Amino acid sequence: MAFQGQSQARKVSAAEAAALVRSGMWLDWGFGLVQPDRFDQALAARKDELTGVKIRTCLSMRPRAVLETDPEADHFQWFSWHFSGYDRKHHDAGRCNYIPMNFGEVPDWYRRFIEPVDILIMKTAPMDENGFFNFGMSSTYSYATAERARCIIVEVSEHAPHVFGEQSAIHVSHVDYIIDEGSDPLPEIKNPPVSEIDRMIAANIAAEVENGACLQIGIGGMPNAVCTMLKEAGVRDLGVHTEMLAEGIIELIEAGLVTNARKRLNPGKTIFTFAAGSKKQYDLIHRNHEIHAYPVDYTNLPHNIMQNDNVVSINNTTQIDLQGQAASESAGHRHISGTGGQLQFVRGAYASHGGKSFICMSSTYDKKGEPQSRIVSGLTPGNIVTTPRSDTMYVATEYGIVNLKGKSVAERAKALISIAHPKFREQLEREAREKNMLCKGFI
Repeated sequence: MAFQGQSQARKVSAAEAAALVRSGMWLDWGFGLVQPDRFDQALAARKDELTGVKIRTCLSMRPRAVLETDPEADHFQWFSWHFSGYDRKHHDAGRCNYIPMNFGEVPDWYRRFIEPVDILIMKTAPMDENGFFNFGMSSTYSYATAERARCIIVEVSEHAPHVFGEQSAIHVSHVDYIIDEGSDPLPEIKNPPVSEIDRMIAANIAAEVENGACLQIGIGGMPNAVCTMLKEAGVRDLGVHTEMLAEGIIELIEAGLVTNARKRLNPGKTIFTFAAGSKKQYDLIHRNHEIHAYPVDYTNLPHNIMQNDNVVSINNTTQIDLQGQAASESAGHRHISGTGGQLQFVRGAYASHGGKSFICMSSTYDKKGEPQSRIVSGLTPGNIVTTPRSDTMYVATEYGIVNLKGKSVAERAKALISIAHPKFREQLEREAREKNMLCKGFI
């Protein structure tokens, strides 16, 4: 371990902890559910005393007082590895900065490239009988950040689950201050209602998933709908090695369809790096020996993913061009979410024996009352390519599935046009010929 040094943890109020912050400091608040609340409120109360305080975080799941009380960003600067809808709103207003990354690399970045963090503040479960504060609901890069922090503060939450796993906790001997003033219930993420189009796409994908497959399910209603279809189909002996522990996976676990029996890596265990869902999910993972949290450089690196056979990776995209470039994180120059683990799971699933990766999307979206095709001859200017054409494998819409591996540009274009909305197919073929993606004589 590379911690700055051992300390004698001291209980303090949130206000006392916030008083440690000085102008120009780098603070790190961790990922998702481990973002602090009491400290956030106490620091926001000091805003007029501070300037240039930089806060690095990821996937905010509730409003943050430091942003709400500083609309001009005169005092606090917000940096995020991956946007939630809340982070996106503040980015649109010029108050939030995105940090590009492949999620599985972030622990290494803290250890190699990022200057030591002045103060790390994370929400944890209460200290256990062995003196550990557990942050297993968001293992991600928490341990690596703690190694690089000059000062470590934990904000204890009686609502936070204790999750087994590796590098999912920090010992009290490495903590400087403890805030234990009670906490609000953890925020919950509800999946949007499953549409008929979601069900059609999910049915197309579920038909490709065999007994014994090892699942990675991305965020969103459509990937989770696949879990519902797998449940209805009774697909058995499933394994889970995923980034996010999605609500759909909880459905499969409760139905007894997840056994992890055929996994080569961590057999018998459901493996994830962060939780975000319902209280039912948080209760299920609490001290559950069959569900373990690991750091994101374990869950997301392709050479780990590929060790399990028949990995099935399912992720959303917002736009794909006729060559197979998937743009999943921006709308032109407007940033929407982040790269996350999509590319790493696409590559890991492909390298897995019998593995399959699916990029899924509805064929159209609504723009000012008019349907627009998600399959396009050329990406929207400014759009960020999340999965390159050379990596894209299966693409699914409500009109079917195509596999792009081994196909020429012309064959890719024809395949993708075949699963576009019928209204746009003629136009897409005309544009493909105009742009020389379909050669003369190619039918």
